[in-house]
Amino acid sequence: VQVAESGGGLVQPGGSLRLSCVVSGLPFNEAIVSWIRQAPGKAREWVATNWPGGANMYNTTVEGRFTASRDDDKNTGYLQMNTLKPDDTAEYFCVEAGTTTWGQGTQVTVSS
Repeated sequence: VQVAESGGGLVQPGGSLRLSCVVSGLPFNEAIVSWIRQAPGKAREWVATNWPGGANMYNTTVEGRFTASRDDDKNTGYLQMNTLKPDDTAEYFCVEAGTTTWGQGTQVTVSS
């Protein structure tokens, strides 16, 4: 199984970004896509999980601002991040939770 994230970048407070996570090596309709982030000097923090069939769960710090989704035809999970805050600055990792396979991470920086 391989996992690859993309879509990070620099955005102003209040802005939006969409992260993508391509999972290969297993039927994507069986993949459990989780998002984890780690800010400098802080512990890793679970952000969201998207289950086969589309159910989602979110950390309370992002609920209402972030939306996880998936496109099984494209083997891709997404994390739409809106109303971004400086506290959202972190390296974001996609994890296929069923196999505990991590991507390489993508940096999100929220700054004016």
